[in-house]
Amino acid sequence: MIEVETASGKKRYAAFVTDSKGATAVEFAIVAAPFLALIVALIQTFLVFFAQELLESVVRQSSRLIMTGQVQSQQLDQTGFAKKVCGQVVILFNCGGLMVDVQVSPNWSAANTSMPVLQFDAQGNVTNTWQYNAGNAGDIVVVRVMYQWPVFMGPLGFNLSNLPNGNRLIMASAAFQNEPQS
Repeated sequence: MIEVETASGKKRYAAFVTDSKGATAVEFAIVAAPFLALIVALIQTFLVFFAQELLESVVRQSSRLIMTGQVQSQQLDQTGFAKKVCGQVVILFNCGGLMVDVQVSPNWSAANTSMPVLQFDAQGNVTNTWQYNAGNAGDIVVVRVMYQWPVFMGPLGFNLSNLPNGNRLIMASAAFQNEPQS
């Protein structure tokens, strides 16, 4: 410790500057904030990609019900088909937030698998009207299932949202030709 013979204030300053007992705490404080921000960003990114993969798997399985004619033979409407989809995603998704769009396309080049533009009312609810046409044997069908995944603005400006309301629209689609019915 450096001893300073002058005023006691200078003695305290010199003792504070040379004391290394709190150095670890200060170093941790400097490193902890960016480290925790990185961990939060990684977890949020993982959850979004995991939800996207789950939705794609569910759409692939649910589309098979249309492709094989099961939806048509059971005469499932849009609500019934949405319940079939919902039954497979209850772990991560709120079924009320699923948006299901099923369209028949005249040919492969006209099949619409693009991300839709969502329209919102004053309360932030989606106002789009989704189609539902499972088609007949031999028809080209496109199934799109969308969900607004809640994300938050992470530390250090990390943001995964792609919607004006701060959520992320995740979507999975499948395009196929219905099998002939026997």
